[in-house]
Amino acid sequence: MKRKTFTLFLAAAAAASLAWTPAQAQAQTTEVSFFYPVAVGGPIAKAIDGFAADFMKANPGIKVNPIYAGTYQETIVKALTAHKAGTPPVTSVLLSTDMFTLIDEDAIVPIDNFVRTADDKAWLDSFYPAFMMNSRSGGKTWGVPFQRSTIVMYYNKELFKEAGLDPNRPPENLAELKAAAAKLTKKDASGKVLQYGVQIPSTGFGYWMLQTMTTANDAILANDAGTQVKLDDPKVVESLQYWVDLGKAGVHPPGVVEWGTTPKDFFEKKTAIMYTTTGNLTNVKANAKFDFGVGMIPGNKRKGSPTGGGNFYIFKKASPAQQEAAFKFIKWITQPERAAVWSMDTGYVAVSQAAYGTDALRKYGRDFPPALVARDQLPVSVAEFSTHDNQRVTKALNDAVQAALTGAKTPAQALQDAQHEADRILRSYK
Repeated sequence: MKRKTFTLFLAAAAAASLAWTPAQAQAQTTEVSFFYPVAVGGPIAKAIDGFAADFMKANPGIKVNPIYAGTYQETIVKALTAHKAGTPPVTSVLLSTDMFTLIDEDAIVPIDNFVRTADDKAWLDSFYPAFMMNSRSGGKTWGVPFQRSTIVMYYNKELFKEAGLDPNRPPENLAELKAAAAKLTKKDASGKVLQYGVQIPSTGFGYWMLQTMTTANDAILANDAGTQVKLDDPKVVESLQYWVDLGKAGVHPPGVVEWGTTPKDFFEKKTAIMYTTTGNLTNVKANAKFDFGVGMIPGNKRKGSPTGGGNFYIFKKASPAQQEAAFKFIKWITQPERAAVWSMDTGYVAVSQAAYGTDALRKYGRDFPPALVARDQLPVSVAEFSTHDNQRVTKALNDAVQAALTGAKTPAQALQDAQHEADRILRSYK
């Protein structure tokens, strides 16, 4: 009787064990919701899904759930709305320039909280210094570079040849750019422009495009603390005037130019040169049916471009287990081999020198030199314009750019108005 009872007990225990194991496994699975912005062309979502799947295979206790949230602007609105509702994502890729806003909203935790080992420290120190300028504040690291970029100049080599320009030597300064744009502009018999020499988009990221010219003019728009701006600096006014004058000269489309349609205009030969993110490189490589080149942004008093793009952030209201899982994912996805693949798949800049030292990216750079232009521009790059209450301050500058380009205001008046508005917004942060 005792033996039979014991046997029944073992059978029941085994059954209970079998029934319990999946539930236990489910309880041990840490879910990481991951808001991701899709803001440029190329197979971005497919690449992110692939990374998430590979990570989960290697880390079966963590479930990464990418949620594609629209543009950068839409993604931060959704992330902060969820944060205020108490249900934020665990991690998100948001603009590096959103750092001050996320800190002010008490929405994120410093990455330093998770850096414990020598390997962790070496990893955090491996990112390009230019990208860390928009990732640190107050002695803490708040974001980890991932989808990072600079602005570069794409140009149609065939149209350069037609215009008698050297297809292997893009304009190196602003005077050369204006002269080349004049040669590259084509009109019909009635004087209607069929092809502009240069096109610089001014919607969405007008402030960023202006920074290409202010950087060339050796003007810095904001202080490191994000509490003061110099939008009405004479060097900034001169930079915006240059942009306006391209339109007045008829070598650049008049008025406001759409960010999203600029690559299409380039593909359709409506413009011979365009400024846009290096994150569009794979898009251009796939869709330009002509030989194209990529050049650094033309200089004036100096060379350089603002950096741009997105950082990983970890949200404060996520559980400690979720935060640790997110850190593990962030560290995994930014390792040199994966950063190299990401750069090749998208055109974004690989975020560390070690990534460019991988066999895959070394070979890719030899076979496709345009992939190295943005990296080579990093030593002279500056931090992207970023302040506290960044979206409102940036809107003031974007509005100024568009007012000047449409002729509603002079560049000097537009930037003076933007300065007054920025001073008003930033008063409480000084």
